[in-house]
Amino acid sequence: MTPNPRPIPRFISDTTQEGIPHGRFAERLREAFAAVVEGIEDLPDGVKLPEELDWFPERAWGGRVWVPVSAHSTSEEGKLELFGHVSYVQPPGGEPGDFEAKADFTDVLAEDNSDWRIDLNDDVIGRWRGENSRAGAVTLVWGRPLVRGAVAATAVLDAETVDQEEISQDRFTLIALDALEGYGDPVYMEVKLWSRRAMELASESLYAA
Repeated sequence: MTPNPRPIPRFISDTTQEGIPHGRFAERLREAFAAVVEGIEDLPDGVKLPEELDWFPERAWGGRVWVPVSAHSTSEEGKLELFGHVSYVQPPGGEPGDFEAKADFTDVLAEDNSDWRIDLNDDVIGRWRGENSRAGAVTLVWGRPLVRGAVAATAVLDAETVDQEEISQDRFTLIALDALEGYGDPVYMEVKLWSRRAMELASESLYAA
């Protein structure tokens, strides 16, 4: 087989092992997330973190396990969504530790955008470096289908699947390269939803206007 002209890493993260957090562990994750929510400097007045948060399936990459989260709340200015992730280290046979969290908010909601087909959030969690200054952003993506019948989500770079996961409780998490540099024009990730019969139901770029 000839050398690959674009030797980027594919399927770089572990698939979900535990699924959506629940019980005492979800409470531990909530504590970490709540602490960073309180530190958001421009958070509108009156915002409170609800008791129940919407956790997404975990994925492991770079020595850490990443668990995305979102929650709807209200402020004196109206509805908003709190979103972010909690990550931790899981030693083999040991207890999770070294919890870190990140949080932000938005007032742009799926319920106000009837044309959306996927509700997405993303965050760059690392950097991949290739030969001759080629590079890409390791990106955590989480979301919900807004169309019926979706059973799987994929991350796609220039028509090539680089990550995939089953959809669980209408939620999915992906980790893949985005914003490839050094291969001519930048190459950006698309997230696609698929039916049980492998029919494409929706496609969304992380850079959609």
